[in-house]
Amino acid sequence: MPSLRNLLRTLAITGLSAALVAPAAAAHAEPSPADLNRRIERSSAELERVVESYNRLREDMKANKAAVDRLQARIAPLERQTEQSRADVGEIAVTAYKTGGLRTADALLRPGGSAALLDRLGTIDHLTRERQERIAGFTSRQRELVAEKARLNKVLARQDAQARALATTKSRIERDLARLYELRRQAYGRTTEAPAARPDAAREAPSISGRAGVAVRYAYGAIGKPYVWGGSGPNGYDCSGLTSAAWRAAGKSLPHNARMQWGAVAHIGRGELSPGDLVFYRGLGHVALYVGDGQVIDAPSAGRNVLKRGMNLMPIHGYGRVR
Repeated sequence: MPSLRNLLRTLAITGLSAALVAPAAAAHAEPSPADLNRRIERSSAELERVVESYNRLREDMKANKAAVDRLQARIAPLERQTEQSRADVGEIAVTAYKTGGLRTADALLRPGGSAALLDRLGTIDHLTRERQERIAGFTSRQRELVAEKARLNKVLARQDAQARALATTKSRIERDLARLYELRRQAYGRTTEAPAARPDAAREAPSISGRAGVAVRYAYGAIGKPYVWGGSGPNGYDCSGLTSAAWRAAGKSLPHNARMQWGAVAHIGRGELSPGDLVFYRGLGHVALYVGDGQVIDAPSAGRNVLKRGMNLMPIHGYGRVR
């Protein structure tokens, strides 16, 4: 019996030691390549959503700046008109004080008969109306000026809030990028793909006429250039930066944001796709340029380069044609 108890005690201690050691060993196990790739894909997808939010904020800020410029352009002449009206009203007040005004009693007492009286009364009425119009004009311009300045202040406040949000989002992107690059280093031995830009890549583009052909050739010329968040060329791009740059080269303006591009294009069916159209993905978080034969060119994600690949690279949200 003592020997049996000793055996059981030994087994229990051995089992406990194994239970304590095993988790520690597992915790320090290196992640497998498949696990690293899954983590890279998840991080890339999340980062792209944040980058597109940043791009949307930048587009909103551009629109706000344009609104500020328009308001300020309206305010400047209003200020000049208001100042002139204020001077006119002041002049009327001074004249009235010095002369005592043209009173009806004065007109009645002056000689000249009934015709002269009617003339003088007409003059009084005309001057009274003119003064009232000047004062009314001054008041109206003042109200308009105050309203424009109030609108301007609201736009400026919104712009300040967007600038703060932009700075916060930028900091988050930089933190997410650092984590993603470390994952890529663990998986591939380097944080980014080797540069692979080909100056003559545009020559590989299919022969397509019109503006769509210009956009497609531009996209071919970007193949191999690095993904740069917030980038719209010529040295690097993010997804919506590439599509907006390609169509800018063709003379069409698209916002630098996938969701806003979706709102700017004509929506078409898959069967209508032709080179130059845009393909939108998963919740409007990614966009690519269709180049024919079921292929797109896109800026995939941080650490990768612009490439041509099959368009079914992720769930498709829809298709759009630049108008």
